[in-house]
Amino acid sequence: MNPYRLDVPQGDLDDLRARLTQTRWPFALPGAEWSRGVPVDYLRELAGYWADGYDWRAAERRINELPQFTTEIGGQRVHFLHARSPEPGALPLVLSHGWPGSIVEFLDVIGPLTDPRAHGGDPADAFHVVIPSIPGFGLSGQVTEAGWDSRRIAGAFAELMRRLDYSRYGAQGGDYGAFIAPDLGRVDADHVVGIHVNAATMGFIPFGEVPEAEQATMTDAERVRLGRLANYLQDMNGYFQIQATRPQTLSYALADSPVGQLAWIVEKFQEWTHGGKLPEDVVDRDKILTNVMLYWLTNTAGTSANLYYESMHSGNWPTPSGVPTGVAVFAEDVAIRRYAEQTNTITHWSEFDRGGHFAAIEAPDLFVEDVRAFFRTVR
Repeated sequence: MNPYRLDVPQGDLDDLRARLTQTRWPFALPGAEWSRGVPVDYLRELAGYWADGYDWRAAERRINELPQFTTEIGGQRVHFLHARSPEPGALPLVLSHGWPGSIVEFLDVIGPLTDPRAHGGDPADAFHVVIPSIPGFGLSGQVTEAGWDSRRIAGAFAELMRRLDYSRYGAQGGDYGAFIAPDLGRVDADHVVGIHVNAATMGFIPFGEVPEAEQATMTDAERVRLGRLANYLQDMNGYFQIQATRPQTLSYALADSPVGQLAWIVEKFQEWTHGGKLPEDVVDRDKILTNVMLYWLTNTAGTSANLYYESMHSGNWPTPSGVPTGVAVFAEDVAIRRYAEQTNTITHWSEFDRGGHFAAIEAPDLFVEDVRAFFRTVR
């Protein structure tokens, strides 16, 4: 375990600004809206702010306030935050982000999770929090070989918790984290006491077409989610198809152009958040840019995209798990309980009318309380 501190060379920041100011902007059809992709006028203004208004050093200082470490597992560097609770009975909890997320998603919930007493909560709900950067993402750096799917990542996180001497712990995750956390229950069932997920898809949604007779038995909320899922598959999953089939081709553009990387990520903050027309209506633009920076500075656009390829080619589909599992369904989520119960032991199910894909950063109050509520049942 090697202590780690972020200290990006000034030359890297100067290079970023130069690239931003020299962007060759594409043509835009008059009146083009988000349905065609990120609008040029919007992205030009955001890129200008990135170049001349955004303060990376402030973000760097905030991340450096938290204990950070790196270690090597299976030949792969793994970076992680490790924030211990002052409460002696705290439960260890590993939090797994997804794509296009990062450790930035969890910065606002670390305090309430580790020290509920100081945040108006019950000290009995305290956690020791471990937040790894997924191998191939951000500060864990690029993966050096093929095969890093969610099951292998779960195995690495289980080894990380073993090295931290946590023999009994919980797992939480959203998006790809909702692949990793359940897989932790599969590869380390003797030590994982419970799993909590949000933004859950595979293993929590129907696989293939849903017969009309089955749809007729659904609740109104289930039909809404089924419709949202159908819209995603028809109109919003182009990024998935590219990353799951040709991640290397995509990587050339994203590794060379910060505006390309920004557009690729900010589109998801516009489409997957809840309650705003623009991404920053829901998530502060500085937080969005800090998240983008962790991809840009580490040149991990390509290997983060490779996770989709690995998932679609590994053959490691969800298998039944007996570990108690809690599901938080936020307003933009698509999980449906009847399908989640086919491979998961669901013991907690919550539904919310706000919050979206990036729940910990969009609705930290709801996220924290639901995590606390579920893990009270398995502590």
